[in-house]
Amino acid sequence: MLGLIAEKPRHGYEIIKEIEDRLAGSYSPSPGVVYPTLTLLEELGHAEVTESDGKKCYAITEEGTAFLAANQATVDAALARMSEVRAVHGGGPAPQIVRAIENLKLALRLRQARGPLTQVQINVIAEALDSAAIAIERS
Repeated sequence: MLGLIAEKPRHGYEIIKEIEDRLAGSYSPSPGVVYPTLTLLEELGHAEVTESDGKKCYAITEEGTAFLAANQATVDAALARMSEVRAVHGGGPAPQIVRAIENLKLALRLRQARGPLTQVQINVIAEALDSAAIAIERS
């Protein structure tokens, strides 16, 4: 993360998206990992925070730059691994489609868990799924 904010100051959400992009959507760090790490970097004096529009923006400090330089081999190895993962997964499904598929599966499971479906409800759900399938085939 320090390497990413060394490239340019970033918000936590931008860091999450940048990591996800560099890994071709195969991994997206959770806010529960990113924000505590950013706080640690700030506490160590490696990053400084400015706030604009209610959002914290993290930038590298001189101490952070020195730390990054002293650990350049580790940073290079991590970035190389990210590039390898991107190359392997770069041709895979778009993260937006994977997310949408997971949302659909969850919605179906949650609806079925609420209890038995009537024939009308079954028909409505089947029609919605069939319509989605047709739209996808035509795209």
